[in-house]
Order: sequence, then structure tokens, then C-alpha cells
Amino acid sequence: MIRVLVLIGALLACTGAWAAVSPDEMLKDPALEERARALGQELRCLVCQNQSIDDSDADLARDLRHVVRERLLDGATDEEVKDYLVDRYGAFVLLRPPVQPSTWMLWAGPAIIFLLGATAVHFYVRRRPTREPAAPLSEDERARLEAFVQRRGDTGTAAEH
Repeated sequence: MIRVLVLIGALLACTGAWAAVSPDEMLKDPALEERARALGQELRCLVCQNQSIDDSDADLARDLRHVVRERLLDGATDEEVKDYLVDRYGAFVLLRPPVQPSTWMLWAGPAIIFLLGATAVHFYVRRRPTREPAAPLSEDERARLEAFVQRRGDTGTAAEH
């Protein structure tokens, strides 16, 4: 059952990628279309934020795909297209933004959060009170325990032995 659900989830996750770039958006020149698709995989959908513009059905992603294709038709290089979009939307439009002062937290943020969490767990474990060992059984408790074990042994079935 779990495998079926995982398979269905994977298929549903892929359906957006099949439907995102519609045939009317595609360029007639296969080489330019290939460049546009490669660029589309490097650019972030600003609405979905975790998808490329090629994988997103959002209206803004469609607009960005049109901008990329128009710039390519005008003779812009891939870097010029990316620079144009970064100038308009900031480095966040790139799925892999460059490491620079404005993106340091983006790159270092996950490591910082992990280190803070690991430190918190470390101090929590160290400060946790230790349990004292249980006091030994009294003679009365020991006698009651032995009687219980004896009764349990007498009523056991052959399968337990």
C-alpha cells in the first residue's frame, strides 16, 4: 500500500513538469528552444519558490518563460538573459544564486540552523537529570516476587517451556 501511495505521489509531482511549458510557448528553432528549456530549469518561479519556471504553471512563470524566449530571439546570450532577470527580480530568481554578501544567509542558513539545533540537543541531554538506581528489594518484596514467579511457572503452558 505504501509503495502505491509513493508511486502515485511521484506521478502527481511529475505532472506539473509535463504540463508547464505549453506547445504554443515553444520556439520553432530547436537549438533556441533547448537553450530556453535549460535556462528555465535554472530560474526560480517567484510564486512557487521551490520550482523552476519550466516546472511551474503559475502565470508569472509563464511570463518569465516568454521573457526568456523573447530575449533569446533578440540574440541575447544565456548570461545576458540571467543578468536581465537578476536585475529585475534580484538573485533570488536563480535556483542556484551566487555566493555574495547579499546571499550569505541563504547559503549558510541551513548550516547555522543545524548547528543551533545540535547545540540545543547537546545541552538538553547534558542537563537532563540522571536517575538514581532503584533501591534494593526488601525481604518482604523479594518473597512476594519469588512467590509470583513460582505461581507463574506452575501455570505456564507447554508452548511457553
